Amino acid sequence: MERLLCLIIGYAWGCFLTGELVARCRTGESARRLGTGNPGMANLAHELGLRWGLLTLLGDILKTALACLVCVRLTGDSLGRPGLLWAVLGAALGHNFPFWRRFRGGKGVAVTCAGLILYSPLWGTAACVTGLAVTLLTGWLPLGAVVIPAVFVPLAVLFHSWEAGALAAVLTALMVSRHHHGLGRVLRGEEPRKFRSNQSK
Repeated sequence: MERLLCLIIGYAWGCFLTGELVARCRTGESARRLGTGNPGMANLAHELGLRWGLLTLLGDILKTALACLVCVRLTGDSLGRPGLLWAVLGAALGHNFPFWRRFRGGKGVAVTCAGLILYSPLWGTAACVTGLAVTLLTGWLPLGAVVIPAVFVPLAVLFHSWEAGALAAVLTALMVSRHHHGLGRVLRGEEPRKFRSNQSK
């Protein structure tokens, strides 16, 4: 029951799309009308500028942290640290599938990264750095995004619990579902390589 409560609380916080608020304050229009329509940091930074993208990132990190804090306070010692990771999963689901936006949200990269680091500062950071390294080395953003929670799965099992590993696996599956088009383009050799010149493609 407590796990479900943390999932619901996380979802409620995740449904607050910082990018949507930033877009409306800056342009008077919904984020869905900007660029790719994604209310995440990357799209907002590309369309409105780095400052607005960073503001979106900050808001997504903050909502994840608040969801975790509320769940930890409510469940206390009865559920322990797994409650935090249930809240992270809920926040990712809320960010990706907000009910008020017809379940069309972002891709949850910032929320997932923030949640993993909050749950396990050392290994969460290691997973995020690995994903960043993969992105920079290959130039493929979808691949780097999926690597982050995937790398965290064995780390969670080894250094935390099987439950943490299972939740990380669900986060990985969620990330794959949100990036399956990009991953398909990677496999077909059609995905553009970011951070690289034409000569290095």
